[in-house]
Amino acid sequence: MNPALELRALRGATTANANTAAAIEEAVQELIAALVGHNGLEGRRLLSVTFSVTADLDACFPAAIARRHPGWDGVALLDCQQMAVAGDLPRCIRLLAHGWLERERQVVHPYLREAARLRPDRAQPTTSPADH
Repeated sequence: MNPALELRALRGATTANANTAAAIEEAVQELIAALVGHNGLEGRRLLSVTFSVTADLDACFPAAIARRHPGWDGVALLDCQQMAVAGDLPRCIRLLAHGWLERERQVVHPYLREAARLRPDRAQPTTSPADH
């Protein structure tokens, strides 16, 4: 890799409006777009992404959705279930990504939709599906 690059970890989260494949796909695609867009990540610079979902989301696999993202065919993707904690945010999709980024780049960890409550300091403005 380029010596101006360093391996960085990126976090992010969002929520799905419902436990349906369509709602999960919409949320995952929005989260990926924010992760890639804010951090300038191309597939070749992305090493791995682990998705975790709360137990109330079981309609589809987020990694299967991510695998269809252009340039992500070589990215190691994994799904797992988030640890169940009383009072946790429902229908939540979290991610942990590892990628090669420029040393000087300020990393943006996107926390979208209701997940913005988890990290208000990192919340990203989004539009709701009703706004489209």
